Amino acid sequence: MLIAGFVMHRIKDVDPWQDTQRKIAAITPISGRVLDTVTGLGYTAILASRAAESVTTIELDPGAQEMARLNPWLQELFNNLKIIQLMGDAYEVVPTFEDESFGRIIHDPLTFSLAGDLYSGVFYRELYRILKRGGRLFHYIGDPNSKASGGVTRGALRRLQESGFTRVVRRPEAYGVVAYT
Repeated sequence: MLIAGFVMHRIKDVDPWQDTQRKIAAITPISGRVLDTVTGLGYTAILASRAAESVTTIELDPGAQEMARLNPWLQELFNNLKIIQLMGDAYEVVPTFEDESFGRIIHDPLTFSLAGDLYSGVFYRELYRILKRGGRLFHYIGDPNSKASGGVTRGALRRLQESGFTRVVRRPEAYGVVAYT
């Protein structure tokens, strides 16, 4: 899927399922309640639901949900009772969750230029607040070793630490970072 000319999933040397498996592996073990901040086509919610008690997933764009609905490989997003789909802006929905609601969070926002609020310190503090103590957050940023993602990665690392996360570790194999409470 392309949004504003950006590919929404890694496609070079990996398919979307493999990419999603790497993201989830970065925060294993998966258990309890999981938050997927941006549903997209649903790969993350589907794979996380196979180990989680439940997965709450948020999507802003009804068009993305419709594309997933038309894809026969993604029907589990709509018929798996462990997946709770919410429509709305994650920046507005996340503050409505209770403190320490989730054991794991997978934060895979659009590129920084399209979703800057989802990379903000304000939003990271909300993610920290709703993550259980001992929880883990995976934040997809793009290749943390690339020139293009380097500045975004450095800024995200700093803001995550300022938001209360005790440790933030680069996970280049998953194109992101893991933050621990």
